[in-house]
Amino acid sequence: MNSPVQIAVLIPCYNEEATVGKVVVDFRRVLPEARIYVYDNNSRDDTVAVARAAGAVVRAEPLQGKGNVVRRMFADIEADVYVLVDGDATYDAQTAPAMIGCLLDQQLDMVNGARTTVIREAYRPGHRFGNWLLTGIVRWIFGDRFRDMLSGYRVFSRRYVKSFPSLANGFEIETELTVHALHLRMPTAEIETPYKERPEGSTSKLSTFKDGFRILWMIVKLIKNEKPIPFFSLIAGLFAVVSIVLMLPILAEYLATGLVPRLPTAVLSMGMMILGFLSLACGLILDTVTRGRCEIKRMRYLNIPVIQG
Repeated sequence: MNSPVQIAVLIPCYNEEATVGKVVVDFRRVLPEARIYVYDNNSRDDTVAVARAAGAVVRAEPLQGKGNVVRRMFADIEADVYVLVDGDATYDAQTAPAMIGCLLDQQLDMVNGARTTVIREAYRPGHRFGNWLLTGIVRWIFGDRFRDMLSGYRVFSRRYVKSFPSLANGFEIETELTVHALHLRMPTAEIETPYKERPEGSTSKLSTFKDGFRILWMIVKLIKNEKPIPFFSLIAGLFAVVSIVLMLPILAEYLATGLVPRLPTAVLSMGMMILGFLSLACGLILDTVTRGRCEIKRMRYLNIPVIQG
């Protein structure tokens, strides 16, 4: 690529001595003008030595978890274009120039690498189903713009990176990255990229169920924070339904006999309905707060100059 922009390749690593050298070499070959950073996350093997020998700038992040590493990289590194990729050699470096070209030509803020593979071992059915389910929830709530929300291969603009208020600690960082772009309605795109199985001697750090539940919990928190009216309206609706179910037999008996023999149940039903209205009120109040937060984030985003490629 003949571009004056500064490109940084960011590779978060934890015990990736078997693969990180290949990742650094591959990206140096396709992006010779880029500076490649490897951030080690308390590896107990020779990840640091291998990455340094391959020519990467190696730094460390002591707080465990991919989210902590990404937050540190985004804060430390200054560039115009950022390429974020896992250090497990499963992503295709050859796609990077096309992703960067798409970002620059269309003045986008994020290009997501959607994984494609026919290798069963590369993308296990459990991971595939979890990705489909979690991506589907985010597409339904926040917008239908990505089909592979959990991809670890993305290209960002400086505008995106320096306006991203990261809170995630672990693998839920991909969800947060996606929702940030969707909530601020940033210009984005998605490009298909080949996805390979891990080389021999390399093991995945992702736990299907543990990390899946953490990602789901992150989605719930993001819905509460960014879409408070739907979130609290659902809770209000549940309280209202329970209240009505409890009250119906009491009301029927009262209309038939004029008596209210189950006073505690009637009080409980009334309490449930009050909680429902309180929940709805919380949603309305928090929606105003969320709009203010969104405006502040948007202004911060707009204060950062656009890439001049």
